[in-house]
Amino acid sequence: MKLKTYDDRLTLTNGNYHSLVNARKPKGIEDKKAYLVGTGIGALAAGCFLIRDAHMEGSKITFLEQLDIPGGSLDGEVRQNMGYVARGGREMGHHFEVLWDLFSSLPSTEDPSMSVLDHFYYTNYDDPNSSNCRITEKQGVRYDDGKFNLGQDLAKELAAFVAMSDHELENKGIEEIFSEDLLNSDFWTYWRTMFAFENWHSALEMKLYMNRFIHHVGGLPDLSALQFSRHDQYTSFVKPMIKYLEDNNAKFQYGVTVNNVEFSISDDKKVAKRIDATDKNGKDVSIELTEKDLVFITNGSMTEGSGYGSDNSPAPFNKEAKGCWNLWKNIAAQSNEFGNPDKFCGDTEKSSWESCTITSHDERVPKYIEKITKRSPYGGRTVTGGIITAIDSSWLMSWTVNRQEQYYGQPEKDVVFWVYGLFTDVPGDYIKKPLRDCTGKEITKEWLYHIGVPTSEIEELAESCTAIPVMMPYITSQFMPREAGDRPFVVPKNGVNFAFLGQFAETLDKPGRDTVFTIEYSGRTAMEAVYVLTGVEKGVPEVYGSRYDIRYLLNAGVSLLDGEKPKLDLPMLTRRKIAKQIAGTEIEDLLKEYGVL
Repeated sequence: MKLKTYDDRLTLTNGNYHSLVNARKPKGIEDKKAYLVGTGIGALAAGCFLIRDAHMEGSKITFLEQLDIPGGSLDGEVRQNMGYVARGGREMGHHFEVLWDLFSSLPSTEDPSMSVLDHFYYTNYDDPNSSNCRITEKQGVRYDDGKFNLGQDLAKELAAFVAMSDHELENKGIEEIFSEDLLNSDFWTYWRTMFAFENWHSALEMKLYMNRFIHHVGGLPDLSALQFSRHDQYTSFVKPMIKYLEDNNAKFQYGVTVNNVEFSISDDKKVAKRIDATDKNGKDVSIELTEKDLVFITNGSMTEGSGYGSDNSPAPFNKEAKGCWNLWKNIAAQSNEFGNPDKFCGDTEKSSWESCTITSHDERVPKYIEKITKRSPYGGRTVTGGIITAIDSSWLMSWTVNRQEQYYGQPEKDVVFWVYGLFTDVPGDYIKKPLRDCTGKEITKEWLYHIGVPTSEIEELAESCTAIPVMMPYITSQFMPREAGDRPFVVPKNGVNFAFLGQFAETLDKPGRDTVFTIEYSGRTAMEAVYVLTGVEKGVPEVYGSRYDIRYLLNAGVSLLDGEKPKLDLPMLTRRKIAKQIAGTEIEDLLKEYGVL
């Protein structure tokens, strides 16, 4: 059976038959050059696939980056005189087939004798992830009981939701589909804070998420479904790609802003003809292109316009769409097949939230973390296991502690906490100001309040911490309600020498089944783009098909009911007839094994 795609040049596959093959050099690759706009995970992965699978010489690959550091949204750094800061992090799972394919072939930063995948695997094998507390209330008191607490009716509502067609959910918000009871459920608190969904975000994307991760449903209340790298993700994932690319002589040009890519468009082909770019001094560094020059464009960015604050200053809210948003708008003006960027960057009140990286410099604050998590933040092992949400926080504040030391060179007593709030426009509970108006020190105090520090000690303990808030106007822009055509295909119809990468490109599987806000999605767009444009004779692994596996469907249904057997609305005579028909069959065995009978 051939898996359907939107481009006949792409082959989708599953299993390891294709993934274990060393690709042959595509015909004519030695005559091609590649230009990659941006250095996010999609562009870096595309560069790696060009070298590894398309056998392009690294010296013919050029990255054009407007910042002075690679990595895009997957960053982590020490800001001079301020401390550690990360705009966010990504949860990982077993079935990120494209990324694990790539990372199995790159040496890790932490131990170059191991691959990135090896190091990641054994980190999580030796220290499996889980959470001892997912939700708190009343200043650090555990609220959750490790269950979804949905009941039969809400579980049926979710089951009906995941069966809805993509078309039916286009341009609809989650709150237009979910009942009020479901929006007020523990399930929704788990889900929305883990993935950063707002009620008004895309119902279509929510449905894709549920189907994509249906094999993980049972592990969501205690987060045992998740995996995390040993160090910050810039160190564990970005640096190995940069080293591989640099070792193969790929070129990185920083301080370059790409303003437009100009195309020649006819009925039978679309060709990128020119990259319009300027350097940081305003000098024209544009590039004329031939059909043999490949261009990979990161259109749009979750972290464009990020505003950084400090202990004593709020993070600025930069609402004007610039940089790669401006680039995409200029590109989209040339063809209606190049997407609709305004759908994603046109309402920053609905696409923004704020994070804050807090560093504690002594051992007093970590004691409150240990009280909640039942684990010491010291020692290099799992602490929170993922997000912990203060359900009674006016900001809907969530926070996490990764394995420490999180950053190389981090002092032994320092513990780094990552905090974020979904509601930035309402006053806090201890600090009576909207999150977006707060300094790092004020956010620290609000967080200390919600983890149970007595109010009489908050001011003193806040002085033992440093904090860097970051306001991100487009951090959930990829979740805005959309319809077919709002995102351009990775390679648009009849595209000859260009591709789109990242969260705002539409993958070529038909129908598209992967989910944005994951680095796997960026990696998938990269592999599709490289394989299609260069003619790599291998298939791209399809999105893991757990939604088509009856075992996972049954397990998810029972898990959503916290182990309770589903109650089917069938007459007694009908139930008896069905029971008689399946008695002694493998169907009966399967239903019993997964707790349905």
